[in-house]
Amino acid sequence: MADVGVRAARHDDVAAVASTQIRAWKYGYRDFLPEGPLEQMTGAAAEDLWRRQWDEAIVSPPSRRHRVLVAVEKVVLDTDAFPALGPGGIAAAAALQGSERVVGLASHAPAEDPDLDPTTTGELLTFLVDPDHIRRGHGSRLLNATVDHFREDGYRTIVTWAFADNHAVLGFLESAGWGEDGAERVLHIGRTVRMVRLATDIS
Repeated sequence: MADVGVRAARHDDVAAVASTQIRAWKYGYRDFLPEGPLEQMTGAAAEDLWRRQWDEAIVSPPSRRHRVLVAVEKVVLDTDAFPALGPGGIAAAAALQGSERVVGLASHAPAEDPDLDPTTTGELLTFLVDPDHIRRGHGSRLLNATVDHFREDGYRTIVTWAFADNHAVLGFLESAGWGEDGAERVLHIGRTVRMVRLATDIS
């Protein structure tokens, strides 16, 4: 069993945030991104780069409206099994008991697209759940927390960019009231990959 929740990311979450991003990208993008670019995005060198970028985003955000949220599960172990672990195993397991595991992340900021007003429109920049923890409500909790923050900041609209072939994310967002607003991007990364922008009214 595990207790779950969403909170602001902390400095000691940086490694877990970067790892969760890599794992989610490898799993979620494997069917529509070319293998070479995906490997460049998720390899060891890339993970070091993402870790540095997340460290900056979490510790020194550009403004109070730039946030990183994490979905967490509290580790709850079966203490009946402790005796079989031996003294060293019991100590290690006891240290884990009640600790938090980062299982998803969302980052947001004022919108940057030139056709949008950053004072009234915010952007969901990153929205990822670890593949071992999908379908447990983490995505909904992250999305709801993001909307709450944007409303507190006075925003009326949120946008996000998603791969046109990422049907899982598109379906999830559409079920939550988001829809494509007509804006598109085309990436040339070994083959042409299309992205679409989705928006939702939170006023």
